[in-house]
Amino acid sequence: MNWTSTEFIWIDWAVLALGIVGVVWAVWRAIVKDKQAQKGEDSSAYLFGKGEPWYVIGMAIFAANIGSEHLVGLAGTGAKSGVGMAHWEMQGWMILILGWLFVPFYQLLINKMGKIITMPDFLKFRYTQRTGSWLSIITLIAYVLTKVSVTAFTGGIFFEYLLGLPFWWGALGLIFITAIFTVFGGMKGVMTLSAIQTPILIIGSFLVLFLGLNMLGDGSISEGWSQMMAVCNAAHDGFGTTHMFHTDPADPMYPQFPGYVVFLGASIIGFWYWCTDQHIVQRVLGQTKGEDNRKVMARARRGTIAAGYFKLLPVFMFLIPGMVAFALSQKTGSNIVMDITNTHDTDGAFAMMVKNILPAGVKGIVTIGFICALVASLAAFFNSCATLFTEDFYKPMKKGMSESHYVMVGRIATVVVVLLGLAWMPIMMNMGNLYSYLQDIQSLIAPAMVAVFTLGIFSKRITPKAGEWGLIGGFLIGMLRLLTNVFTDSGKAVMDGAFWEYTSWFWQTNWLIFEVWLLVFIVIMMYVVSMFTAKPTSEQIAAITFTGDYKKAIRESWNMWDVIATLGVVVLCALFYSYFW
Repeated sequence: MNWTSTEFIWIDWAVLALGIVGVVWAVWRAIVKDKQAQKGEDSSAYLFGKGEPWYVIGMAIFAANIGSEHLVGLAGTGAKSGVGMAHWEMQGWMILILGWLFVPFYQLLINKMGKIITMPDFLKFRYTQRTGSWLSIITLIAYVLTKVSVTAFTGGIFFEYLLGLPFWWGALGLIFITAIFTVFGGMKGVMTLSAIQTPILIIGSFLVLFLGLNMLGDGSISEGWSQMMAVCNAAHDGFGTTHMFHTDPADPMYPQFPGYVVFLGASIIGFWYWCTDQHIVQRVLGQTKGEDNRKVMARARRGTIAAGYFKLLPVFMFLIPGMVAFALSQKTGSNIVMDITNTHDTDGAFAMMVKNILPAGVKGIVTIGFICALVASLAAFFNSCATLFTEDFYKPMKKGMSESHYVMVGRIATVVVVLLGLAWMPIMMNMGNLYSYLQDIQSLIAPAMVAVFTLGIFSKRITPKAGEWGLIGGFLIGMLRLLTNVFTDSGKAVMDGAFWEYTSWFWQTNWLIFEVWLLVFIVIMMYVVSMFTAKPTSEQIAAITFTGDYKKAIRESWNMWDVIATLGVVVLCALFYSYFW
């Protein structure tokens, strides 16, 4: 048998089939045990949770972060732009801000409200009811623009390049499989899939990296690294793709990543995602009711420190293998065939590496992990979408209906969002590399989130109406910019007419510079609105004010080893930046 085959052979299909059966059995068994365990347990224990150990929190944050965009988009941007977008992944230091700075404020509000808070809860309490509702609206729209369209596109690309399936068969098939899984598996099924996928993804991805470097270096991993750096340094007219900062206006990557503003733009998105997004924050706030604040904050902080170390991995798991794929495509006699000028092909870089690099049998195992990751990512969205629409919109309007009625409404809402996401996908496919597209969308949403959450916590002068104006106004400006991106090919098209000429400052400004100025505008607007609207209530101020006892509890929740471990994350991030400067 040819163990080095570049095609899926019978043993890969056998491993894949047996693996899927094994996954289905594991998920079914976990669901049955979970239902038995919940019998007789009160709703309070179910709601508040028990508080996982810090290392479990770290792994949970890592698993929550690794989504479909990494499997396809991050490797694709590595093949096309090298480490230009590594800023968005090299953010272990940013996760530390959640544990050290934001968790104490969130825990204070948990004490005030007597329950674990959600991010809409925070906005409703600190600002207005309308502000929290708008966060839910923004989240649903973000699902359409990112979750459905990106995950379905990822499935289509991955199955097309790895298994040879037509693109739309793979994309629609993924949604169909996930829909069935969601109905029968629920959130427990999602968590079980996440536990299965994480070790397979880590081991499989590093196998791709090391075997790819070994092939590139003709049997030497270190020589392969040198070859990769040499090929990527010669790319883009000799300006190279091994630099995180592009400061020469003649550099072909300068228009996309101008100078050092790229670090600031990535940090704004990272600040929103790691410190204020419910998807991440909920993983650090688990606790038993009445548990000592010191224990909660210590556990959460150490979980974020662990996650900071885990966050160093994706660049090596996905982005650098994309760079290896590009280097192999330039090597005479290599079986990695890829046209780097074709965005569609660069997004298929990782699937081609799996297909051409991994031995027979291992391909099947790794593919199981990738399928689990895709289904878990989409299933988690299905659950979130149904819950968000039902709890925040439908229940307040239609009170007293049966639970089965609410479940049905949630499923209908999810179907509508899925259809809108699929309708958006052809537009998305014409807006550049997948990972670049995703960060572009997030750059239009993040400024409003960062301004509203940061000022809401750290400034007592900001009024409830200012938060409402900041969130809604900032989001609408971002969506207006998105529309101009669609019409003008992200500012690259030649647009005729007085309207386009006089508004060129809006639609032609680089996306990162636009993001920074949008944040500045929202902050100024919130301070101006605060001058003319009613001040926050004493209860709202108390929720962000540390008393002497609470400050003492914060100080007693950390020790010297927490500081040393934190500095370790910062040093490793700094070393990466210094190497790829």
